[in-house]
Formats: sequence, C-alpha cells, structure tokens
Amino acid sequence: QVHLRESGGGSVQAGGSLYLTCAASGSTSERFCMAWFRQAPGKEREAVANIDNVGSVLYADSVKGRFALSRDNAKIFLRMNRLRSEDSGIYYCAAGPGFCTVFEMYNYWGQGTQVTVSS
Repeated sequence: QVHLRESGGGSVQAGGSLYLTCAASGSTSERFCMAWFRQAPGKEREAVANIDNVGSVLYADSVKGRFALSRDNAKIFLRMNRLRSEDSGIYYCAAGPGFCTVFEMYNYWGQGTQVTVSS
C-alpha cells in the first residue's frame, strides 16, 4: 500500500508562484511514476506533469515553461510560476507502476490541495 501526502497550494494573484510537495510512503514507492493532476469545477481531471523513477519529466503543453517538476526518491516537488487563472483547481498527487503516461496505471491518489489564482 502506498500513501500520498500533499502540501502547499493556496491562493495567489495571476503572475505569482506556488510550490506543491507530495510525499509517498510505501516499500516500493521510490520506483513508481509520480504525477500531478488537476481538476477545475465542471471539468475533467487532467494531467499536469509526471516524473519517472530516473527523473524523466513530461509536462502538459499548457504548463511548459512555467512549471517545474522534480523528485527526491519518493517525494516530488512542483514549482508553479507565472500562474494564470486557468491554473486554478484541485491538484492531486498520484503514483503507480508502469508507464507514466497511462492514466489508468495511477492507482494511488492523494486527497488533493486547492490552488486558486485570481486575475
């Protein structure tokens, strides 16, 4: 069993920055893909960025150049710069074995943390 604990988030004005952290606990979590997803009201959950166990990162086009995802074993860090109102939503940390780009393989999820960007 893997447990994910998120921290960070909050409210910021457009153009500002926020920092999210997710810590995974569990015997094999350091080998898992880990990722951030987000969900805005009335919209489907979407991928933000993922990172595999050797540090390769993929970003959604909407956040490239603004967000930076890094990893230290079973903990990941998301630095969000130049935030926009459309970045608002609940941000979820996820983890799982297999291919990082396959949504269905993320079988562990955090509770989510709210990010609100005001324009």
